[in-house]
Amino acid sequence: MLASLTTFTNRILQGAAASLIVLALAGCSTTKDRMTTGSVPKLTKPVEEMDATELRSATDRLGQAYEKNPRDPVTGVNYANLLRMNGRDTQALAVMQQVAIANPGDRNVLAAYGKAQAAAGQFQQALDTIGRAQTPDRPDWKLISAQGAILDQMGRASDARQRYRDALDIQPNEPSILSNLGMSYVLTGDLRTAETYLRSAAGQPTADSRVRQNLALVVGLQGRFPEAEQIARRELSPQQADANVAYLRGMLSQQNSWQKLAAKDKTPGAAGGSNTN
Repeated sequence: MLASLTTFTNRILQGAAASLIVLALAGCSTTKDRMTTGSVPKLTKPVEEMDATELRSATDRLGQAYEKNPRDPVTGVNYANLLRMNGRDTQALAVMQQVAIANPGDRNVLAAYGKAQAAAGQFQQALDTIGRAQTPDRPDWKLISAQGAILDQMGRASDARQRYRDALDIQPNEPSILSNLGMSYVLTGDLRTAETYLRSAAGQPTADSRVRQNLALVVGLQGRFPEAEQIARRELSPQQADANVAYLRGMLSQQNSWQKLAAKDKTPGAAGGSNTN
């Protein structure tokens, strides 16, 4: 971690940690690719493209389906995912506890339960739950990457990065893993190494907008805001882009914190180093 971070910069890094765990865990079992059962309300667009009103509406519809059949694993997982997207982590955890009790051997349910635990700050429990979802003969790179994100949240950067590299051995050049690895270096203040991994992630054909928003954050943290804004605006609708840029600008411009961070990153001994091995 940087030698002397301002309070505001600490908040930025905490936000980066939240961003990392959301991206990592989203890959374990997404709402979009599990929304296939006829009894479950179908989404009109991917969750990532929904605005706040659409998210609330989808959550209400899934909540009604869950109340009718709280033991159904698909309904429960999808509902918990949407609750987390709305910032209702405690409620999502409660839903997944009940679904996991009803479906103790379901691998997808265990993975989603681990997501909910991690989002609620129960990191060791999340590691244990996701470990139970893993099968040694068919290891799931998404779960391995998720374990890395949780370890980063616990301050175990070295262990986290090894898990990301284990995941990359199974799924080379996967953008979500590369992004998680980059964000891991953000958490220890090594912005140059973070940018290297995030640029690699963003350059992959399957990279999504969340990867590019992480890259925009890291570029902005180094004081290159025009470039960060250009990255943040790619692929998004004008409304979404304006919202993202406003958020990015608010984080990076308050009290000129991003200039201070950029200056510290150039100071010998200020950052954690740039070794990527």
